[in-house]
Amino acid sequence: MITVSSLKHLRIPFSLFLMPVFFFALAITPNLQELRILWVFLSLHLFLYPSSNAYNSFYDQDEESIGGLKNPPKVTPDLFWLSLLFFAVALFIGLQINWQFASMILLYGLVSMAYSYPGIRIKKYPWASWFIAGFFQGYFTFAMAYVGLSDLTWASVLKPHVIIPGMLTSMMLWGSYPLTQVYQHGEDSKRGDNTLSLKLGIKGTFYFSNLWFILTGIAFIWYFISKNQQEIIWVYLGAMAPIILYFLLWFSFVRTNPDKYTNYSWAMGMNAISALFLNAFFIYYFFENTQILQVFGN
Repeated sequence: MITVSSLKHLRIPFSLFLMPVFFFALAITPNLQELRILWVFLSLHLFLYPSSNAYNSFYDQDEESIGGLKNPPKVTPDLFWLSLLFFAVALFIGLQINWQFASMILLYGLVSMAYSYPGIRIKKYPWASWFIAGFFQGYFTFAMAYVGLSDLTWASVLKPHVIIPGMLTSMMLWGSYPLTQVYQHGEDSKRGDNTLSLKLGIKGTFYFSNLWFILTGIAFIWYFISKNQQEIIWVYLGAMAPIILYFLLWFSFVRTNPDKYTNYSWAMGMNAISALFLNAFFIYYFFENTQILQVFGN
């Protein structure tokens, strides 16, 4: 029997925070087809990511706030099987496109399991977990979505037109990832998980993320210039402005009183505002880059 607590641990709304990667891949996909768009979206955001959330929650046994759950309910045994069921459904949907896309879903799922599985537990290694999480939730997910959306093969993930934007998404996540850990120092310490944020310290985490935000901004501007899309730069900067303002405001409060402002609400606020404006930007970029509105207009 599936319990209510297990359904909550799927944290399906939390998938919103990873949607910018999907929309960016959608924006550069040359071979769009409505059914494939639906299959890829459902397999990733409704089944694969919730499966990963549930599996990691099962092994973490969190008692304090986690991403998407301020007060996580007690984990029950059915959560493990529910996570595997969602993983199986994600694989089944992936096979409706091709086996290469399904195999990428399989690899992503196995890596996400290794993140919290006690025998491996990537999470306890600060730099490895930071790199792997950013790489797989960024570049690899971008490439996986691209392959699924266009019904392509593994060979396409090594093409420059996939690698470059894919690595841009990893850069975004390498900047934001430590901020998702900044309010969990106490619980991570109890479990022996030496996360990157714990290693850097609270203020060090903000300085580290700020550096990556700057590098990411420069990289995106270069990308749009290289594609002769200078007009997109101003839209991108407009979308980033409220995100950076929120970050700087949060950091200013943290510098004066870290115990009060390093909390779940501020961290989730950072995630929410980032998801809102980045999703909006990449949806806009999808319409501009594909010129799909002009096609319908004609």
